[in-house]
Amino acid sequence: MANPDLSPHLHESPAAEAKQLLSVQGEGGLKGATAILMQQFTVLQTRAQMMLTITTLTLTITGFSGPKIAASGLFARGAMIAGILATLASTLLILGGSLRIRWVTQFQGKDDLDLLTRVVHYRNGKTRLFFTEICLLVIGLSFYVASVVAYFLMGE
Repeated sequence: MANPDLSPHLHESPAAEAKQLLSVQGEGGLKGATAILMQQFTVLQTRAQMMLTITTLTLTITGFSGPKIAASGLFARGAMIAGILATLASTLLILGGSLRIRWVTQFQGKDDLDLLTRVVHYRNGKTRLFFTEICLLVIGLSFYVASVVAYFLMGE
């Protein structure tokens, strides 16, 4: 049965995607399919590192300007707290999730299809976690910007 949440252009399961990966690789088979998946893991890791840079900058800037912004009023203080907590949660998830390493060579399967299915399933989990991390970061940055706007409106 088709998943109504998926686009008709996406695979319904990791097994279906793994099967297609193997079939389009022809004689390259497992080697070519694994290379594609490793490139996808590299994309996730690169984006997670970029997000980690943003969270670090946000938390560092808050250390310098945060007390002054927080002193401008209750809303600014509350928004700053919410922004810091969401950004910190994003940072912790990035460090413990997207940047956590599990090598493709660690996966085992009864055959090539089973092996690729397990790796695709793992990649999908990392992709979902990445989405959560980015949502927390956006929420954190939004609260942080709201606190800065409140500071500008209220003054010191």
